[in-house]
Amino acid sequence: MDTMREEKRKAIPALGFYPQEDISTGTTLIAMEYNGGVVVGTDSRTSAGSFITSRATNKITPITDNMVVCRSGSAADTQAIADIAKYHIDVYTMTENKPVTIYRSSQIFRQFLYNYREQLSASVLVAGWDAELGGQVYAIPIGGFTTRQRSTASGSGSTFVQGFLDSKWKPDLTLEECKAIVKQAVGLATFRDGSSGGVVRLAVIDKSGSKFELFRPDKPGFPTVQTPHAHLSFPPHIEQVL
Repeated sequence: MDTMREEKRKAIPALGFYPQEDISTGTTLIAMEYNGGVVVGTDSRTSAGSFITSRATNKITPITDNMVVCRSGSAADTQAIADIAKYHIDVYTMTENKPVTIYRSSQIFRQFLYNYREQLSASVLVAGWDAELGGQVYAIPIGGFTTRQRSTASGSGSTFVQGFLDSKWKPDLTLEECKAIVKQAVGLATFRDGSSGGVVRLAVIDKSGSKFELFRPDKPGFPTVQTPHAHLSFPPHIEQVL
């Protein structure tokens, strides 16, 4: 048993050793199928414990022209898995002289996430379009269990918006309807989840390829959340000004 992974290691300044916390993408990932493809959305916050290491991380990684993977967990682990799976998918595409399907690609991710489940902290959403099944979303949590979903959320912010997604999804969604739902879901999650934040990134994947959009909090188009005014919290004899 590797106790070094269990215990907090102490710094040894004489050796220049200063242990650091794992860089984690405590995050919000949203994916939803629509009539013609898939829309995915993510936040952009990366943290190490309570310290925000980046507020503009891109968690949507292109794998092919018609497929992306959304990453959550350890940033290093998910980047490595995305690179390795992309390499295998590219090799299969060249040797077989035809594109690898989205389902088969999800199984390549599943194989690595399952085989190294004890060493990795990685969860992904594989989303894309192919000629066989159209738009598809496959959710692969830690451990490698793979399921196809019509709409799904992953990461620390997912618990805040899963019900919202369930209530909004319907058959034959249009592209604009799907984009609005996904963008609003990311906005709702970042509003409540302390590990999510930054900008909102969207990707639309369909027959023509992948298109990416970015929404900044200081620019028009960023999702907003209206909350009810709180009750006054001080005793009645203290004058309060709203």
